[in-house]
Amino acid sequence: MITFENIKWKNFLSTGDQWTEIDLNDSMSTLIVGSNGAGKSTLLDALCFALFNKPFRKINRGQLVNSINEKGLKVELCFSIGKDEYRVFRGAKPNLFEVYKNNKMVDQDAAAKDTQKYLEQSVLKLNYKSFTQVVILGSSTFVPFMQLGASVRREVIEDLLDIQIFSNMNTLLKDRIRSVYAKSKDCTHLLTIAEERVQSQQKLIDSLKEVNTTRKKEKEDKSFKNISEIDRIEKNTVEKNNHLKELEEQLIDTEEQNSLLTDLKEKQFGMNSELKSVTKEMKFLKTHDDCPTCHQSINEEFKKEKIKILKKDGNTITKALKKQQKAVDDLVSIIEKANKILLEVRDLRSDITINDKMVSSLESENISIKKELEKLNITPNIDKEKESLSILQSQLDKVQEDCSKISQTLDEFQVVSTLLKDSGIKKQIIKKYIPIFNNLINKYLHSMDTFFNFTLDEEFNEVIKSRFRDEFSYSSFSEGEKQKIDLALLFTWREVARMKNSAATNLLILDEVFDSSLDASATTELLSILRSLGQGTNVFVISHKGDILADKFMRTLRFEKINDFSKMMDDS
Repeated sequence: MITFENIKWKNFLSTGDQWTEIDLNDSMSTLIVGSNGAGKSTLLDALCFALFNKPFRKINRGQLVNSINEKGLKVELCFSIGKDEYRVFRGAKPNLFEVYKNNKMVDQDAAAKDTQKYLEQSVLKLNYKSFTQVVILGSSTFVPFMQLGASVRREVIEDLLDIQIFSNMNTLLKDRIRSVYAKSKDCTHLLTIAEERVQSQQKLIDSLKEVNTTRKKEKEDKSFKNISEIDRIEKNTVEKNNHLKELEEQLIDTEEQNSLLTDLKEKQFGMNSELKSVTKEMKFLKTHDDCPTCHQSINEEFKKEKIKILKKDGNTITKALKKQQKAVDDLVSIIEKANKILLEVRDLRSDITINDKMVSSLESENISIKKELEKLNITPNIDKEKESLSILQSQLDKVQEDCSKISQTLDEFQVVSTLLKDSGIKKQIIKKYIPIFNNLINKYLHSMDTFFNFTLDEEFNEVIKSRFRDEFSYSSFSEGEKQKIDLALLFTWREVARMKNSAATNLLILDEVFDSSLDASATTELLSILRSLGQGTNVFVISHKGDILADKFMRTLRFEKINDFSKMMDDS
């Protein structure tokens, strides 16, 4: 998970030569207010500039430098991923780009584009488009997911599911395939030449009509060795068949076990959610004396009795969770054992097949040896010619071996290429998550009193149906309904990112969302969703409605223009 800690900037847009600093992990909810042009949206541009070298809004890079001071633009961003602490420094006039990991600069001799690639691919594991879909919902230049092209939608989803690497691998693999294919074409020519040389030498030896007694003995010894080897292999095959029968009797159908495991984990998830809800309610009662809705005092005796009941419920759920976890662990152990047996069975079957092929090959070789021995007669010595033939045969074997490896490599690359295409592994992974996407999207839509059914297909095209099965498209809705869909998608992608962890982040920024098309009811519903996101999320809301929303947030930051420079004040 990416935990954004702190950001500060100076000489950035309307900010002068004094640092403006915001603690990004200090409060669960922060309201940013100010008049038009006061600089309240500067946070968005500074954040995107620090990470991706471009602002969130459509502003030329040169225009980011404060127009009065005209130099010294600097942005510093601190965040952590697991146990690793990162700092990113970005600036203009003069240009500056440095990335520090645990207080050590990352490859200071690398080109800026390489450092940027490292930051996006190895650290953040998100590009600009995917980052904005997970972290930001803006009202100005933001392009919602439903307005993105099909290829960009796929790119965002692949980033969220950590499967973009398959596309990168496929690109690299195509270059390898082209190289191996060129070698394969050369092999055909080299193999033909080597085979012709061996055949020519063999014809020369045959024409001499000579018999070599040593060769005869070699053939006989080889035949005897083959017979012994056949006997050994057949005994080994009997042993493996016996062991195979024993293992096949132990095989079980894991499909039912996996289905049961899924049910257990779903129940476990539900119990965890219930426990979180009980804990949250207890925390609220312990820390609040007034009802947040009616603003009346909560009776102390009622609080004590309610906390007692909640504590009892929490203990009950905790005990049930421990029991549920044991059931999960036991079932996992059974499945793992079954899979291990299945793997061993597959290996045994493969070994038996190989043994059968070896026996067949040895038997075939002995038949050939027998025919050659029948043709042998007493002939002059042909050792010299045999040596030449041996050399040529070795050369042929080497060419055949090299060509076989190249052919095998090409076949393997083709198989891997098929798997790495959009229709391969990625499709299967996406297919698995599509139902999860749709369930989450509709959950958030319903929580905002929007009761149509919204689904995405495997190509990320929307299918929207009303209760009466009327079909709609995203573009057919009002701006208010579109914004609800955009919000539902944003929360869904954040939830998916949390599941995958690598793309998860504590930061969520809503830019003038409350100022646009949401009515009073939708505003209340959205606030409720934001409150439900939990302690792991730090929400920043940029709005003109400070007088209406201030009491809904734990912290308020106000931006004002003073002497043509933006200044930030904490009104909390």
